[in-house]
Order: sequence, then C-alpha cells, then structure tokens
Amino acid sequence: MSITQQIEKGKERVAGKIKGGRYIAYFQAFTNTYAPVEKLRSLYMEAISHKDIAVMSVATRPDCLPDGVLDLLCECNQIKPVWVELGLQTIHPATAEYIRRGYPLSVYDDAVNRLKASGIEVITHVMLGLPGETRQDMLDTVSYVGKSHVDGIKLQLLHVIRGTDLEKDYLEGKFETLAFESYVELVAECVALLPKNMVIHRMTGDGDKRTLVAPMWSADKKRVLNAIKVAISQKDRIGGLTDPPRLR
Repeated sequence: MSITQQIEKGKERVAGKIKGGRYIAYFQAFTNTYAPVEKLRSLYMEAISHKDIAVMSVATRPDCLPDGVLDLLCECNQIKPVWVELGLQTIHPATAEYIRRGYPLSVYDDAVNRLKASGIEVITHVMLGLPGETRQDMLDTVSYVGKSHVDGIKLQLLHVIRGTDLEKDYLEGKFETLAFESYVELVAECVALLPKNMVIHRMTGDGDKRTLVAPMWSADKKRVLNAIKVAISQKDRIGGLTDPPRLR
C-alpha cells in the first residue's frame, strides 16, 4: 500500500476510539533512514503532507544518519514536527556485543548531538532485562539517557521470541527473564531517575502472543501498565520521585 493508503487504513482501525483526531505518522519497523535520500523524500513527504498528520516519527539506528538524510529530516521538520527514535537499548559494551547492536556508544552520542543541533526531537529506546545485566546496569543506562539531553524515552521489556538465537539461550538456561513484580518496581525506579522535561513514550510492550516464549505475563499489557502507574504513584507519595516526567 502507498503511505496515504496506510494512513487511511490506520485511521479506520482506531475510528471507534478517535473521532476527528490527528495522528503521528510512525515509520516504525526496521531502519527507516536506510535508503537513498530521494526514496526517503518521496515517503516522508507523502506522510508529512497528509492533512491529518500532526507529527512524523522516524525510528532508526544511530549509525544510519548520513548528512543527506539529516538534511532531509530538517527539511521535513520545517513543515511539521519530526521526531527521530534511536535504538540504543544499553550503554554497556558487553551487552551491546551480545545483542549484535553493531556500533559503540560514541555513535549514539554523536547522533543525538547532530539531531539536537538540527532542532529535531530525539526519543531513545532502552531495553530492560537484557541477558547478563544487573538491576544497576539497567538503571545506569536509563540515567545516561536522562542526561543525554534527548526529549523522550521508550522503556521496553525484553521479549524472548520463537525462532531466535535468544530463544535458544533462554531454553538452555543461560538467562532468566524479569518477573512481573521486578519489572514493575524497576520501571518505577527508572522514572525516578529521569528529568522533569523528558516525555516517557512507552513503559512496556506486548509481544505477538503467537511467537512469544517469555515472559508470558507481558501479554497482559493493561495489567502491567496499571501496576506500573500504582508503583510510580506510591514512590511519588513517599518522596522517591522528584520532578516526575510526563507520561505520554
């Protein structure tokens, strides 16, 4: 389908909940800056020119932002707000090697600096529960992102998906996934570390139930989100949450 057809199909899907709303055109799956600039131009401009689109969000890798693409994103940002979402996941080199991220932390820092200097909002993706990482390792990653001057963060729970190398390691007992209570408490701690002006765009995620191996509790997203909100509220009441960020 064309970009316009995809937008209209998306609007139909949420028509029962949203009447006369405006939308985010989200280039989400895979690496959405990995194409010739003219190819990207045709896609981006079709999305951002749609009358019902308020924001264009482009998910990509920090190592896939050449100057020509950055210039195009800046051009689009003059038409309507553009957000760029960067998949960082972790600041720890050993974990980055294990998940085959493919770039060092310095590349992320450079991408953030270049995007911010261009006036583009940046949202960073962080994965909680990666194999071998301690609770403090995860908090250190979130703290680093909080100090990196990005505009938003997405906290994502590690999912073990059928047919992956990760599933093999999981079934061989090389690591355990986070328990429900541990994840809820961890997210509340993460929120407490973030600055007031940072928007939290995501606090969990629900994998495809047909391919999800673990943790199965993550499939009940509403239960997880409700528990996280309670935990954050409790931390706030006892003074553990100073200048809470905004939840989107």
